[in-house]
Amino acid sequence: MTCLNGSDNLWQSNCIAISTMNNNNFEYIYDAYQLVNGAKIKGKNQDELFELGEYDGNKRGYTLYAFENGLRFDDFSVIISEKELMNNYMIEKAKVSQSVAA
Repeated sequence: MTCLNGSDNLWQSNCIAISTMNNNNFEYIYDAYQLVNGAKIKGKNQDELFELGEYDGNKRGYTLYAFENGLRFDDFSVIISEKELMNNYMIEKAKVSQSVAA
């Protein structure tokens, strides 16, 4: 990660802007169909990022993996319920490609 410092008085804000994603890249979770494997998840009140794993029916929840600087860390994961995801987390906006069937 590269941070701008030196004569710039706002070096901390530049550093934070480089390492986090803006809230406008994320949207609220309204439906379980938004919860797809590999989606980026962010807490509503914190800037920590996670990558959504698969749903585990036995544990009744989704696996979240720590995600930082474009890397998913498989050595740390948590199981979180769908309700908890919908209430306290946001999901990266889907990049939908339009295909017109005639």
